[in-house]
Amino acid sequence: MAVGDGPIEVVFMHGLFGQGKNWTTVAKAIGDLATSHLVDLPNHGESSWTTGFDYDEQAEIVADWLRDTFEDRQVVLVGHSMGGKMAMRLAIHHPDLVAGLMVVDISPARNESALFFTSLVSGLRSLDLDTVASRGYADQALAERIPNDTIRRFLLQNLQRAGDRWTWKANLDMLGDELHAISGWQPIEGSYDGPVVWVIGGKSDYVKPEHDAPMREHFPSLRAITLKRAGHWVHSEDPESFVEVLRAFLGRTEF
Repeated sequence: MAVGDGPIEVVFMHGLFGQGKNWTTVAKAIGDLATSHLVDLPNHGESSWTTGFDYDEQAEIVADWLRDTFEDRQVVLVGHSMGGKMAMRLAIHHPDLVAGLMVVDISPARNESALFFTSLVSGLRSLDLDTVASRGYADQALAERIPNDTIRRFLLQNLQRAGDRWTWKANLDMLGDELHAISGWQPIEGSYDGPVVWVIGGKSDYVKPEHDAPMREHFPSLRAITLKRAGHWVHSEDPESFVEVLRAFLGRTEF
């Protein structure tokens, strides 16, 4: 899905249990500067599933798509959380594909905060899809297990009607089993020397002071910006400030 008609090619990479369409509002806000590509990452949305989870394997799938889609043109990657880790590894392994990188509230380190998803996955798995009559029914059925309305409805975007029954768009069982790998970070050699902006949610605990050194080791041209009003979902919790930072990055850098 492409949004906007600006000259810079931007590829958005969503977080765990997200979808490309989650970036639509942001993409529209930069439409004069960029043509934004809202991709569903492997095991999410309309994309194919894998049997296990490995960041390098997932990044290679995206890299192959970039080569097929853009040929010799470089893109700016914007990656949040899981998508940010994937984008970092892609940029390090394939710098020829990447004109610039924005990493959103994640770091090249194990992030124990991501294990917060354990209870969410347990809640989703508790839903008997054979008894679901509607999305509203599913929302009510999960209210006790996942009491936060915003998070619950975000996760339920993965519920889809297929024929006469409801199914999950995301590879729920595999992703649930691989939360330890998703929250982790395997050692990686090399660095990406292109322009990088690291956007951190001031109310989030995903990025810690000790993550600064490994981030700068891999991304020596790094510029870090903290948005104090935002938590982990920076682009939805403080969209105006996030768009301002993104527009500045795209506008001030030669791509």
